Amino acid sequence: MAGPKTGDGVFASGVEDIVDEMRQNFREEGLDQLKALQMRLGEARHARLPIDELVHEFLRVALGLRAQSGALELKLVGQVAHRMEDFLSEAKTYPPRLFDDIEKYVEIMGDILEERIPPDTEASEIVRRLPAKIGFSIGDLQVRNVEILLVMLHGAAAHFVERELQQCGYRTHRVASTIEALPTILRTKPDLVIISAVMPELSGIDLAIGLATMPGTRNIPTALLTSLPAEDDYLKLVPAKVPIIRKGADFGDDLARALDQLFII
Repeated sequence: MAGPKTGDGVFASGVEDIVDEMRQNFREEGLDQLKALQMRLGEARHARLPIDELVHEFLRVALGLRAQSGALELKLVGQVAHRMEDFLSEAKTYPPRLFDDIEKYVEIMGDILEERIPPDTEASEIVRRLPAKIGFSIGDLQVRNVEILLVMLHGAAAHFVERELQQCGYRTHRVASTIEALPTILRTKPDLVIISAVMPELSGIDLAIGLATMPGTRNIPTALLTSLPAEDDYLKLVPAKVPIIRKGADFGDDLARALDQLFII
């Protein structure tokens, strides 16, 4: 008597069908959420909805899309949803262009869910089309097409570094985990990665060493942010091509030197 088919047989085909159905349901539900968010955006534009409530709804949709996209391996959805989350998750003030920026995020996410943007599109191309994260009135500041990824824990130091870079016109994105940083780097191909040396799980120094040596990432400029003393034995392991940016009074000068050394300026 023949046993049940496995591997590439009946069971495997059945699982694939179920996953495809789940993905389709996810896309449809996501589009419904975006339509509702678009209506809330219209209300906020006409002062019928407080901005804080609009932002809360925006973040709720972003978090939901990001959480479910990972299980369904919809990587492009996950990357853009993470950008949506990071865009306003810790904002104390809102940029003057807030409504237009939210509309742009909704538009691009909708194109991805409806597959007008193919799922295999390079994430590095899409993220550069998203509104830059700016937490203050930019005035005449020209936002450069330079993408800088910060691998840092949430907190005052991260806010300071990000604001300094934004005031120079750079586009910034932040992840709070070195484990999460690696796939983000591989998919979005930032122009520069700045890593905090002290991080949980995998240390920032280990990540910097890995990025500098792996064939897939060794050409991505990387800098290390630290308060460790120059003579620290661990720092001696960092490749010479990875500049050190020190926290404290010399931060601005170190940052400028690193940007110059890595040809970002």
